Amino acid sequence: MTWFTVAKKDFRDAVQSRALWALVGVFVLVSLLSTYAYVEVPEMFGSPAGATFGGLLFFTVGLTGLFVPLAAIVVCYKSLAGERELGSIKLLLSLPTSRSQVLAGKVAGRAAVLTFGLGVGLVVGLGFGSLLLGTFDAVAALTFVAVTLAFAAIYAAIIVSISATTGSTSRATTLSLGFFVVFELLWDVVPMGILYVVEGFSFPTTIPDWIFPVMQLAPSSAYFSTIVALLPDLADTVGAEPAQTGVGAEADAAGAEPFFASPEVGIAILALWLVVPLAVGYYRFDASDL
Repeated sequence: MTWFTVAKKDFRDAVQSRALWALVGVFVLVSLLSTYAYVEVPEMFGSPAGATFGGLLFFTVGLTGLFVPLAAIVVCYKSLAGERELGSIKLLLSLPTSRSQVLAGKVAGRAAVLTFGLGVGLVVGLGFGSLLLGTFDAVAALTFVAVTLAFAAIYAAIIVSISATTGSTSRATTLSLGFFVVFELLWDVVPMGILYVVEGFSFPTTIPDWIFPVMQLAPSSAYFSTIVALLPDLADTVGAEPAQTGVGAEADAAGAEPFFASPEVGIAILALWLVVPLAVGYYRFDASDL
């Protein structure tokens, strides 16, 4: 049995599950409602000049940046921890399948499930928005969809890797939610807290350059930065910028630009979130006593 066989079985089982179709339905509904709200009342969402297709894309980035992590947790947290808890992992490994193939297959299968549900929602939402606006930018839309689906696949790899480190679904849930809280809800505070301590419990008048790339380490921040960097003209039009410090200290933007405003940095950080968790997950999974 190869990793592809594991992935195909995982995806086929998910397609027969009501959970997947519930996920698709929820995201389609949220996409339609949020798109309609943005087009009809753009000033409520930071577009006082009126709704545009570029504005809709960056508005959707905020939506997917929150939806993808939560959906990945729901879809992926039991992927390997559940198999180990039930004991079915022993049956799977009794076949001519290595642990690396099992991990790769689980990542591919759950990533396919997540990107399928997300892709349907994106197509419906952006299609509905383009009809309401009467305009469509194919290049921007394709770039946005490609990066968003890659972001979803990377998040699936992160949560499956977390699941691979434990044989308890409750522990996998706790670790996955802990990752979400730290890196998605609190990460804007963490680098500034480190800077505050390093500077002797006070904020400097000039923010050092290193703080900007550190603030992009959260997966959703790297995703947003990548979109901004790959669609610079559109980002300038709608005033979209990567997250800033927000502490009132002066920063040298020109010095920081090579770190956080280039496409390579966003891609590199997302690539690290694919490679590092997989390496850790495989190490723990391979060393575990099943």
